[in-house]
Amino acid sequence: MWLNEIDQSWSLFLDRDGVINQRNFEGYITNINEFLFTPSFLNSIPILSNIFGNIIIVTNQQGIGKGIMTEQDLQEIHNYMLDKIKKEGGRVDDIFFAHNLKNAKNDRRKPLPTMGLEAKIKNPKINFSKSIMIGDTNSDMFFGKNLGMKTILMKSTEQVTTNVDLEIENFNELLKIFGR
Repeated sequence: MWLNEIDQSWSLFLDRDGVINQRNFEGYITNINEFLFTPSFLNSIPILSNIFGNIIIVTNQQGIGKGIMTEQDLQEIHNYMLDKIKKEGGRVDDIFFAHNLKNAKNDRRKPLPTMGLEAKIKNPKINFSKSIMIGDTNSDMFFGKNLGMKTILMKSTEQVTTNVDLEIENFNELLKIFGR
């Protein structure tokens, strides 16, 4: 099985809301006080950092396009998140975000592959056939599939209708699958 083949030549793509942090189904995470890590993420990220050669966050953030928050607000949230990850001994190599509204002229949002292609331009060593996308929505799963990645669904209350390679409840379950 492909899970046994994972090494430092693989890349891990992570959605943010609902995967790294608890998702706000009523709206948007607009400041660090609203940003709450999912229960097992911070314990898992140091181990995942040792397994994968690249860890990249790809996140739709149309709250910026709607004027609910600014890019500076988003940067403060991401700085807070990265600081906590680093303090736990983990790493994130890059973050790509789409701030546009759905169906904008220059749409970068998942499920379109734009953010993944930008990541590959920045780091040509990324091989999408040796990449995994972990997300909690159809758009996350289609993003991964559109680029030829393996897909792992983090189960949530969101209804996902596409076939995925693996479903997990949390990162602790993923680490057990990895034998860690």
